Amino acid sequence: MKIRTTYSARHSARDKWTLIDSSRLRSLAAIARCVNHAGITPKHGTAHRRAATLVRATPSIAAAEDAAVTMDGGEQEGDLPPPRTGPSAWRGPDMAARRSEWEVLLTETEVAEVEHAVAALLAEAALPYGADGGAAAAEALQRRLVRLTPADFPLPTLGPKLLALREELLQGRGFALLRRLPVERYSPLQAAAAFLGIGCHVGSARSQNAQGHVLGHVADLGLSSSDPAVRIYQTRERQTFHTDSCDVVGLLCLREARQGGDSLLVSADSLFNTLRREAPGLLRRLLAPMPHDRRGEVPEGQQPFFDIPVFSWHQGHLTIFYQRQYFDSAQRFPQARRLTDEDVAALDVLDALANDPSLYLSMRLAPGDMQFVHNHNMLHDRTAFVDWDEPGQRRHLLRLWLAVPGARPLPPAFAARYGSLEVGNRGGILVPGTKLRVPLEPSR
Repeated sequence: MKIRTTYSARHSARDKWTLIDSSRLRSLAAIARCVNHAGITPKHGTAHRRAATLVRATPSIAAAEDAAVTMDGGEQEGDLPPPRTGPSAWRGPDMAARRSEWEVLLTETEVAEVEHAVAALLAEAALPYGADGGAAAAEALQRRLVRLTPADFPLPTLGPKLLALREELLQGRGFALLRRLPVERYSPLQAAAAFLGIGCHVGSARSQNAQGHVLGHVADLGLSSSDPAVRIYQTRERQTFHTDSCDVVGLLCLREARQGGDSLLVSADSLFNTLRREAPGLLRRLLAPMPHDRRGEVPEGQQPFFDIPVFSWHQGHLTIFYQRQYFDSAQRFPQARRLTDEDVAALDVLDALANDPSLYLSMRLAPGDMQFVHNHNMLHDRTAFVDWDEPGQRRHLLRLWLAVPGARPLPPAFAARYGSLEVGNRGGILVPGTKLRVPLEPSR
């Protein structure tokens, strides 16, 4: 029988990914039985430390989990949040078979609406300055773009569809794909205005970095995530499953890579349900705060890291916040709490589950595709890629971080990252000296 490779997990002690085969990781329940048989039981710190020694010593995530799962017949699930149900608790293969439910093809009428709104917006912004407005006209346009509202960008036909899409993001499956925006015929300014205009019908744009970029550029800048000042979207590396610091993240593909760069999504509700059922002891670690690196983007009066759980249960909502590399790199700060062996084991198992093809959904974004993802119940990822030699052909996506009206309440721990917790006016990154702007080309 052919063994199918199904799991890929990142070890905190390494900067590479280790593939293991499914024959070694059938289920966390089987792992738990092996652990219990070996005499590793919960509520005994020495046993946990003994188990975690194997986590660090072995290159196999299966062995790490064999050593680390602390599920035991004496543990109860009653103190955990309830299992998640509903449309956001999906599995990748099932969702792949239902593509027509989450894929929206723009009509010629809707594209014409977008292009008319772009032309009107750019003309109106330049009008007071005449044909030779120069820097003054450009600055006025910047001020307009960073605060764009639906009133500034009317979409009579597409607008109601975007409101329905927003509801599906917040209350339904948590993601959607809009296709066939003809970006190949747009200038950089027109593409930026079109995406910002479409996005403002979903939510208000937030700053994505210390420079105040409300329009992000996802492209390889020749950097490496081994530099703690670099964020992974600026590289060609695999991003790994993560969330962003906003309610909804949007991507518009301008150009795709020569190879790789696929988009992966996984339901946080499905991850939670699996952990709750198979490894409640590890799930409890993920419900406790851990230090998370700010990667050099530090708000005034704050530390260079903040503490936040991976999973939070608040007012009937299960919310996820995750970037494994940044939980790991926060350990460079001596004042940050040390991750315990149990913490590392829990993060390793979460990574392994997220990389299970029976849970995640893979898609390839083509030029003109717009993907919108609800950050609070979804993890997203991008595979590593090989780019084109010619600069004008290289992979390039535009990104929006959106604060969305009607979004769920967030727990107090999110204030350390989001600033305000006010629905519709939260998220993003603001530090001393940040000035909101819309760059038209990638830059660090």
